[in-house]
Amino acid sequence: MSKSMQFALGSIVVGIIVLSIKSLAYLYTGSIAFYSDALESTVNIATALAAAGALYMSQKPADQNHQYGHYKVEYFASVFEGVMIVLAAVVILFRAYKGFTQSYELSYSVGGILLNLGSSLINGLWAVALMRVGRANRSPALVADSKHIMTDVYTSVGVVLGFIGVYLTGMTLLDPAIAALVAINILWSGWKLVKDSVAGLMDEAAPEEEQEALKSLISKYGDGALEAHDLRTRHAGHVTFVDFHLVVPGEMSVADAHVICDRIEDGIAKEMPGARVSIHVEPENHAKHSGIVVV
Repeated sequence: MSKSMQFALGSIVVGIIVLSIKSLAYLYTGSIAFYSDALESTVNIATALAAAGALYMSQKPADQNHQYGHYKVEYFASVFEGVMIVLAAVVILFRAYKGFTQSYELSYSVGGILLNLGSSLINGLWAVALMRVGRANRSPALVADSKHIMTDVYTSVGVVLGFIGVYLTGMTLLDPAIAALVAINILWSGWKLVKDSVAGLMDEAAPEEEQEALKSLISKYGDGALEAHDLRTRHAGHVTFVDFHLVVPGEMSVADAHVICDRIEDGIAKEMPGARVSIHVEPENHAKHSGIVVV
């Protein structure tokens, strides 16, 4: 089992633990804001399940029907997470509306506050660990899960501070107001998540700094070639697909050109794990005298 999968499964366990703690905090206090915080944890569990399923699918080898692999399934999981976040926000807004229009009792429980803060600490530590593993393994599903959990941490701290503010001021309407703010923050988080995932599904190019790194590697390992041009990139999960045209001397043999291509591919694979490189070799009369100059 890969490290990414281990952490994806770990997110399910952590989500269940945090949901249990936050549910107790809500039962202690009766706070709508605490209820909204607990509800977001149910989304954490659902999205962790989606991330684990996506990672499992993405690691399947290419087959006849999916000749480029199954890497993009992680983006579908991220979109699902975003939709779940939005649905949770809608439920919270409805509960907040009821809090504005109907009276209810609050219990100012120190135990409830401590439980909620404890769950936030667990979430925060786990989110940092998830982000490190997700970035190291270039997993959109884990990175998305980490961002969502970290958003949960921020909102949890805000909920606790707001609940204390209700106690100090006696303004009970602050409780549903805080819940509504939490919902708006969740909506924003969901929108960003869906936006980033759709960019991956639309084959958005790799970031500029990654493209510059690729150009440097092609120049570094392309000894014997003349230039490279028409560099194109796209991400699919943790894999970056790279293709470009490599110009070589017209009199160079196919075997010698192949050696150069192998050297470039090996060099990129060594310094950028997860890259899949395709090279189109051209004779020097196809040179554009632009793009990447081989040194």
